[in-house]
Amino acid sequence: MSRGVGLDFGTTNSALALAELGQDARVVRFAAPGGETESFRSVLFAGHAEGDPGPVSVAGPMAIERYLEAEGERRLLQSLKAFLASRLFTSTRLLGRTTTLQEMIARIVRGLLDEARGQLGELAAADTTLVIGRPVRFARSREPGDDDFARDRLAESLRTAGIEQFRFEFEPVAAAYHYERSLDRDELVLIADFGGGTSDFCLLRVGPGTRGRARRPEDILGTEGVAIAGDAFGARIVRHAVAPQLGRGTQQQKLFGSPVPVPTWIYRDLERWHHLSFLRSPKTLGVLHDILRHSLEREKIEALLHLVENDLGYALYRAVERTKTELSQQDESWLRFDDPPTVIESRVTRADFEDWIADLLSEIEACADRVLERTGTSRDAVDRVFLTGGSSFVPAVRRIFVERFGEERIRSGGELISVASGLALRALDSG
Repeated sequence: MSRGVGLDFGTTNSALALAELGQDARVVRFAAPGGETESFRSVLFAGHAEGDPGPVSVAGPMAIERYLEAEGERRLLQSLKAFLASRLFTSTRLLGRTTTLQEMIARIVRGLLDEARGQLGELAAADTTLVIGRPVRFARSREPGDDDFARDRLAESLRTAGIEQFRFEFEPVAAAYHYERSLDRDELVLIADFGGGTSDFCLLRVGPGTRGRARRPEDILGTEGVAIAGDAFGARIVRHAVAPQLGRGTQQQKLFGSPVPVPTWIYRDLERWHHLSFLRSPKTLGVLHDILRHSLEREKIEALLHLVENDLGYALYRAVERTKTELSQQDESWLRFDDPPTVIESRVTRADFEDWIADLLSEIEACADRVLERTGTSRDAVDRVFLTGGSSFVPAVRRIFVERFGEERIRSGGELISVASGLALRALDSG
């Protein structure tokens, strides 16, 4: 094959790349409100936007703009990839009809392909191979068979989007193809890919010698994955810095008996902003109004109700993401959200944040260590560690690998596009 196309459908962001024989991979650029971008937000808006004659669905960077200017009933869905392994989430009501998870993902993929068609040409061309990324372990994969179930649902989504011929490749393996482009010697490299929903690892041999003799299955020594990454980190900021100001840990006084805590399940949905709209059901709103009537700290429950009733999850998410980003660059950040009566202001230090995610970091550490243990590879035998994906910017994540391998062996780059670029190169290699 003379053309390879790589599609990285991500939990938070997606990307698409094209590689042609004799050339490096080229990442597709998409129109966005702030200018062109190489990442296509994995979001879907459904509702009525200004100027639209009826209900519409829009995917990608422009979906957020449509959502913010929409009136009346509206939905903004994100992190759909994180539900692929869940047998409990099959569909939801969208624009007045029941829509399956596969259909929603297909709409996002179709939107991405429509935006990219002018740069890619015809994907079904005879000289084109398409490779799709997949995590080593899907989010919410807990039982044997869950990963296969998730992969099959993703495949169905792609076919629904009009993609008939494709292959899957592990995302960290794809990132290795991106990493090795500039190598002038062979290396044993540990790839660590941190996305929105999963952290994936791959130990493999790369370099000109490996490419020159044609790759072999045994070049990939081992893979591992854990369903912890950026979304889980953000959820901890919500739990500790936001939820207490919205009533978490407060009490309500019923007519008889002692005060009882406000139910914690409410705040579990709050921790992932795309779940917040689930709290808008008539039944749940009834529960929240009942809690308000009996609350001993009414202003906090009023702030929570305002957030839920006005579907302000995305705006809250932006404030949390801003704080998480700032903590990767500085020792503290002020998390601010101002939409009266919901006013949240909280000082968050990097030390606080690292304490909140300590157990998550331990699981990531254990997963990285398992790759070496299961392949019988010592740390000294690893030539390089390549960190990629958005959460690789988190200092505590990087520190895991610096402490094990030393700063001199750490490399990073292409955080949002390395997988797509590598998938396109992988497509050429497999053609």
